[in-house]
Amino acid sequence: MNTQKHAMNRLKAACAEKGPLCVGLDTDPSYLPPEVVRMYGSPAEAVLAYNKALIAACASSAACFKVQIAYYEAMGLAGLKTYAETLKAVRSAGITSIADIKRGDIADTAKAYARAHFEGDFEADIVTLNPYMGFETLNPFLDYAEKSGKGAFVLLRTSNPGMRDIEWLELASGTDGGQERVLDAVGAGMLAIARRFGPYASGDCPPVGVVVGCTEEEDARALRDRYPELFFLIPGYGAQGGAARIAATLLDRAGGTVNSSRGILTAWKKDETLEIRAKSGSLTMDDIVESASRAAFAAKAELLGAKKLLSGSAI
Repeated sequence: MNTQKHAMNRLKAACAEKGPLCVGLDTDPSYLPPEVVRMYGSPAEAVLAYNKALIAACASSAACFKVQIAYYEAMGLAGLKTYAETLKAVRSAGITSIADIKRGDIADTAKAYARAHFEGDFEADIVTLNPYMGFETLNPFLDYAEKSGKGAFVLLRTSNPGMRDIEWLELASGTDGGQERVLDAVGAGMLAIARRFGPYASGDCPPVGVVVGCTEEEDARALRDRYPELFFLIPGYGAQGGAARIAATLLDRAGGTVNSSRGILTAWKKDETLEIRAKSGSLTMDDIVESASRAAFAAKAELLGAKKLLSGSAI
């Protein structure tokens, strides 16, 4: 395959040019002021209008947009239409789209999932996948990476506290007699899969990366060094409490993209310039989009500043 053309390399290049911010469009109708939702025919229509405005307003700050399908499924058929139109809007803006679907199933079911999210109404550039039914479940998606330049981020060490229930469990026998966790076994498998697509030119990365949250500092450096050629999707920054300094560590080596969703989508709730309008119920779509755009710019600046501090401390 032509590694320069696949979606993960395009995303990596966009992060180098624009900064590592990924804007998460996990857009629940409750994230919009009620007076704004009432301006539209349905909550799904309001969400679509907000998403389209955000894509335009944040285009200069965002290397990519991640669209979490669950919020759209919860709105029924109208929500799925909004999901499809949101992905279309990201594509029309010339920006990489990540479909946060976390699929993982076997045989023909996995093939159907891959076809659903790499073709047709729900087509995205990159998807998120769950590997816990086995690496064979990734194969249909890897086929699309090979033939169509698509990409996938596979769950490795996630940002939620409950990840310790499974991902941190120690296996009975580790590599070379040392301790090995479930996530280490997943990571070893992902390295093997990634190397199927190699070798890579300098600065390139494989079309498969991994999800590593920035809510845990204790193993951030070890994970980044263990998987130097894998590009990371880094959730947990902002509303989940993940720090920019942890994200900066994970952005080392092959790099990554740092997702912020609620911190941007609901920035208007903490925007002091909108306090009077919020209390009087007179917020407009323009108000909340401008607030989100400012939050995206601030997040990008904080992440770039943390990267600069990290690189300076390493000299």
